[in-house]
Formats: sequence, C-alpha cells, structure tokens
Amino acid sequence: MATTDIDRLIQLLAKLPGLGPRSARRAVLHLIKNKEALMIPLSRALDLAAENIRTCAVCGNLDVVDPCPICADPRRDGSVICVVEEVADLWAMERTAAFRGRYHVLGGVLSPLDGVGPEDLNIDGLVARAGQDEVKEVILATAATVDGQTTAHYVSDRLGDCGVKISALAHGIPVGGELDYLDDGTLSAALKARRSI
Repeated sequence: MATTDIDRLIQLLAKLPGLGPRSARRAVLHLIKNKEALMIPLSRALDLAAENIRTCAVCGNLDVVDPCPICADPRRDGSVICVVEEVADLWAMERTAAFRGRYHVLGGVLSPLDGVGPEDLNIDGLVARAGQDEVKEVILATAATVDGQTTAHYVSDRLGDCGVKISALAHGIPVGGELDYLDDGTLSAALKARRSI
C-alpha cells in the first residue's frame, strides 16, 4: 500500500465521529498490522453494508429489509409511536427493551442556525402516520437541548389535529445519579417532572 493510500485511509477514518487524525492513524496502523484478521473482513463488511442497507420507508430506521423488522413485527403495539431524532436514538431505545411500540425517525432537529427547517425533517410522514385510526399516542423522545425541545414543540403543534395523545420522555436524574454531580438544568427538570410515590 502506497503512503498516499495510507494517508487517504487516515483522512477517511478521521471523518468518523469521535476519531481525530491521531486516533485515525492508530486505527489504521492496527488495521494494517491485523490485515487478515481485521482489515480484509472489515472491508468486505463495509462493501456488503453499502450494497444492502436501506432506509425503512415506514419509520426511517436502517436495515437490510424494507419495511424494517420493527415495523413488520405484528407483536409490536401499533397504537404508540415513539419519535426520535436519529437512528442511533432508536437503537438506544431498543437496547432497553422497555418500549414495544413503533418508531419514527425525524432525521435530525430543527436548527435555523444550521439551515435545518421543517421541510428537511421527516415530519410530514409522522403526521400522516399519526392520522391513522390505529395510532392513539405519540411519544416525543427528542433531546433535552434547545433544538430538541424546539423540534418537539413544533412536532406537537403539527400533530394537534390528529386526535392523538402527545407525551414526552421525562427528563431528570438518571438511575444511579448522585445529586451533587448533576448540572442545574437536570436538577430543575427533575423537580418539575416530579411524581407522587
């Protein structure tokens, strides 16, 4: 492999979230040292993924089938849709195994400063889904950031005529969290979202 090929690989890996040029260099060296066991299988897996992975036309999830297994699963509760910003958020929710409904991926958040408006997100698809007789509740699971909450408010307004219950994830103290390590915003949100016991 010529040095230019190595440099190109480093530059490409450095574009991944969490990897800068130094981490990318270390990763490339590790791949080269483990060419047979790691680099070649990784290359093949990337080729297959690029060929086969598609976006679910129903919810926006990524999988090798369309609709995705979550949308196609008749055991999932079709009356509840959990709205998330990105596919990574859907995957995080699925890891908990606490939600058995369906999902809707917006594809980001509203961010006027970044030039992201309502037309750039999958909001129209959500409104169409929420208008179906089967759907009774939409859970807004956007981040507790300014853009996330702005997006949740906008989506809530757009869903106003659908006749569905609109709820949001609680924000506050994480399980196992100690009060003196939490920021002021988290503590404030926890106080506002308190419940009877």
